[in-house]
Amino acid sequence: MKVKPRDIPGVLKALDPGVRMVLVYGPDEGLVRERATAIGKQIAPDLGDPFQVVKPGPADLKETPSLLLDEIASLSMMGGRRLVWLDRAETSSAAAIDLVLSSDAGEGLLLVTAGDLKPSSAIRKAAEKARNALAIACYEDSAGDVRTLVTSTLSAAGLRASPDAVAYLVANLGSDRGVSRSELDKLVLYMTDTSPDRNPDQAPGEGGTVTLEDAKAVVGDTGAFDIAGLVDYAIAGDMARLDQAMERARIAGESPVALIRVAQSRLHRLLAGAGEMTKGATAAEAVQRLRPPVFWADRDAVTNALHRWPAPRILSALNRLMDAEIAAKTTGNPDRAIAERALLALARMAGRRR
Repeated sequence: MKVKPRDIPGVLKALDPGVRMVLVYGPDEGLVRERATAIGKQIAPDLGDPFQVVKPGPADLKETPSLLLDEIASLSMMGGRRLVWLDRAETSSAAAIDLVLSSDAGEGLLLVTAGDLKPSSAIRKAAEKARNALAIACYEDSAGDVRTLVTSTLSAAGLRASPDAVAYLVANLGSDRGVSRSELDKLVLYMTDTSPDRNPDQAPGEGGTVTLEDAKAVVGDTGAFDIAGLVDYAIAGDMARLDQAMERARIAGESPVALIRVAQSRLHRLLAGAGEMTKGATAAEAVQRLRPPVFWADRDAVTNALHRWPAPRILSALNRLMDAEIAAKTTGNPDRAIAERALLALARMAGRRR
């Protein structure tokens, strides 16, 4: 059964005992992981417990198609339901999943996580059609979702944010839930750092309020963790700064797939602006029409990017990034090298004449 967006919070809080399988999939890898973890912990509070949790891989199912059903049917040594988590499910996993859904043996829960599955995917179709299964899609957060994430995360830490700080965070987060949470966690740490060696010239805003300067200090162009800034260098064709930013990203251990996802998000935003220009709008007018609104401090950069990136070039770049993401996930080649080559290609494309 397909879970509607408005029903997802309820499922994450309390899963129906009659559900035998939950599929969590989509292009937002961080959100997939977050939601799958919330569901898994309803069955096994400690996801590292080997007596209650088993994590077979797609390769295991090729050798033993009945493995998932066998694990679901097995009793937990400590009592309660068993959790069988199949991560990064592949098309070849469909037959093993069908065996679980067509059988009543056992009381365990099968949790399946996967990337962006097409409607024709056998795994997705099986989960959406079965009465004892749920399919939860995870797509890029909307501006409203990001705003809620920002305010709820800060509120939980006893913080609040000024309107311009919230606007800045909404504009610079959202391409991947995991990345967004990581950036907000760093912002909370920055705001609550009371160590005596803190630089007084970089002390955060007083009274528990995140200011625009605070937000920029953590999420802006300040070092290794600025994925959005790295991507903006590529879109601007700034090879020198892009190379430096990629080196900082390597040191920080940033996810290569996250780099690709942020680049895709930025280009989709530009594509919407390019569409307005084909209707007769100037670049500046196109930026004004974008929704959610472009943060005021970024408007000049986005306007310049629209002059540099006509729609056909954006589409070509998006295709290149899609190929890079698929290659990073499936070929076994170094994903960081694949992502960096794709970003360098973007920078070269940005330098071409229209």
